[in-house]
Amino acid sequence: MADIRRRKFVAVLGGMTVAWPLVTRAQQPVKKIGFLSVSSPGAHAPFVAAFNEGLKEVGFLEGQNLAVEYAWAEGNFDRLATLAAGLIHNRVDVIAAMSGDVSIRAAIKASSTIPVVFISGSDPVQTGLVASLARPAMSPASA
Repeated sequence: MADIRRRKFVAVLGGMTVAWPLVTRAQQPVKKIGFLSVSSPGAHAPFVAAFNEGLKEVGFLEGQNLAVEYAWAEGNFDRLATLAAGLIHNRVDVIAAMSGDVSIRAAIKASSTIPVVFISGSDPVQTGLVASLARPAMSPASA
């Protein structure tokens, strides 16, 4: 009888050992990225695909350990401030601002504590988006 209980105990312990990595992986904190664009989803589909592929390459998978909240202004520049505020309200960890300086400025103005990541075709120091490239914090001129 003791032999049977020992086998059950070992079997349960073995099952826990196998299941434990799955449980800890499932409990990873989910990071939230806000994706702000003046454009529309259709126009940015290739960029979104590349964005997600890059995140995947460094271990972030949407629906597993990453949530991306997309905010599309659909060409309406006046909506950017409201969309950026919505991303802040939803507690994103970082904002990826796309589609030019207008989106970037809206994201920077929405919060001084949430990092804004962007690509700019112009010199971000010269346009006042950042104070310097050495320490690319928000420029006082962009606030």
